Amino acid sequence: MSVLVVIPARIGSTRLPSKPLREIAGVTLLHRTIALARRGIAGGTATLVVATDDTRVADHAAVVGCAAIITDATISSGSGRALAAALTLPAPPAIVVNMQGDAPFQPIAALPHVIAALTDPAVAVATPVVRLSWTALDALRAHKQVTPFSGTTCVRAPNGRAHWFSKTILPAIRDEAALRASGQPCPIWRHVGLYGYRLAALQTFEAAPPSALERLEGLEQLRFFDLGIAIDTVEVAPAAFDLGGIDTEADIARAEALIALHGDPHLS
Repeated sequence: MSVLVVIPARIGSTRLPSKPLREIAGVTLLHRTIALARRGIAGGTATLVVATDDTRVADHAAVVGCAAIITDATISSGSGRALAAALTLPAPPAIVVNMQGDAPFQPIAALPHVIAALTDPAVAVATPVVRLSWTALDALRAHKQVTPFSGTTCVRAPNGRAHWFSKTILPAIRDEAALRASGQPCPIWRHVGLYGYRLAALQTFEAAPPSALERLEGLEQLRFFDLGIAIDTVEVAPAAFDLGGIDTEADIARAEALIALHGDPHLS
């Protein structure tokens, strides 16, 4: 089974210009994501590439020893860039993994777990989730007071199938104080920004227009629900510190504060 891991790295973020090249504690966002991907596929046969619309990003990828593919600047989504990169290969891969270029602090286990899930031919799309602790839930709520569209939660079935993803913290928790006092685990799952697709599922997704709910939430994976394609979630342990994507200056400051407090996972 051939696997292509793609790091989409678009230069033109409106909230954080030149995002892939921005430094966090002296290391660029792109370099951190490449290093994380390499650790996740170590010992396997997956191929790793950066897909970008800008030669500056491609040149930086080359400096850190990663292949890069220039994709059309009009492609607006990470999944579209991942598919474009896959279709440039002489033999398209069976599995394409979109490892979002703005989430370099995700758990190392996320990538290999998603690849493993897709060895089941019944699984078309797989993505990782982390069960939040009550303390982590409190931190997420506080963070959303500053940046409400950072961090995505997942509502999932007992068998791991995703029911929904949202920028709102879901599900709502009735009698939360009693649930906490009883020692029950927190019922909130945070989505980790990584997706694995069978090539056919990704092509179907990209051929369809964005859905209304996808536009409202700003979450492209919601299109799969309208297409009737199930998304399987895989549980992974939290990373060294719980941090979602890097979307704003505030996210960089938060990441650097966590690195100062806990150490830099890039160096571990």
